[in-house]
Amino acid sequence: MNLRHLSLLAMAFFMLNSCEKELSFKDHGVLVPLTVLEDPSIPSIHINGVLLHSETYGNPNHPILLAIHGGPGADYRSLLNFKDLVNDSMYVVFYDQRGSGLSQRLGKEGYGNVQVYIDELEGVINHYRKDRNQAIVLAGHSWGAMLAAAYVNQKPADITGIILAEPGGFTWAQTETYISKSRKLELFAEATNDFVYQDQFITGSDHNTLDYKMILSIAGDNATGDIGPPPYWRYGAICSSASIDLAINNPEQMDFTANLSKYNTKVLFAYSELNPAYGVEHATLVSAALPNVELVEILACGHEIPHFGWNNFYPIIQKYLNEIL
Repeated sequence: MNLRHLSLLAMAFFMLNSCEKELSFKDHGVLVPLTVLEDPSIPSIHINGVLLHSETYGNPNHPILLAIHGGPGADYRSLLNFKDLVNDSMYVVFYDQRGSGLSQRLGKEGYGNVQVYIDELEGVINHYRKDRNQAIVLAGHSWGAMLAAAYVNQKPADITGIILAEPGGFTWAQTETYISKSRKLELFAEATNDFVYQDQFITGSDHNTLDYKMILSIAGDNATGDIGPPPYWRYGAICSSASIDLAINNPEQMDFTANLSKYNTKVLFAYSELNPAYGVEHATLVSAALPNVELVEILACGHEIPHFGWNNFYPIIQKYLNEIL
């Protein structure tokens, strides 16, 4: 059993046995961190009718680097190393997407199409942007890199630069290929047994329980070469499942390539050394939709490049920003 599985089991054991009073899995803050609706002290912004967890670092008059997390359903904790770019005169903006991380939870109807994510991203940009002359750089990881491409596909003139870290694909066929390689739940693996055992006594359909079970399932379903536990506060289960259903039932919405050829600014496209589900072949396939791309391999890390591979990624980002700003 590796560190990831031990830490998850230890957390569950602690919550079940360390308190004097019996705890209910439906109690807020027991299974997972509170959301912005449950804890008003969490920094937040109101975008398109949804309360989003959001934080900023640096001078708001500097060029904006907007970090876009993966999932759908994860959070921006894995991207927090981008704060270092404050030292490079960037204004760094983080936000958890709807139903993700510590942001407001919604029913499945809240994720009815990809456009709601694109419009939400535009809302975040408009919330923090001082004027149209302020440069905007999108830095997306995994699904977040796909969302960055989807935004630029619609508004190629609005964005100064793009940093992409292992987007699953810019079409559903590309993304489905990547998912089939990166999500391999082994029936008799020890991690799978851990999850099934926990699932026997963690039951329920509320957001807290579903989000916790989602984290357990992710712990036993990883084939992306990461060298440590998943760096998440909280994973949105309904957001994740609804988004996958959307993609399967409406694959045409997942094609972000129609106008990418019009984006002539150089794009930084990173893939990791240790993710066997990705590699240079998939990176080349996905990045082919971009006319001006710098393809780079980030050494000594898997899929969570901004978290585990930051020391190697950071100087490449600095060089890229110096070129485009």
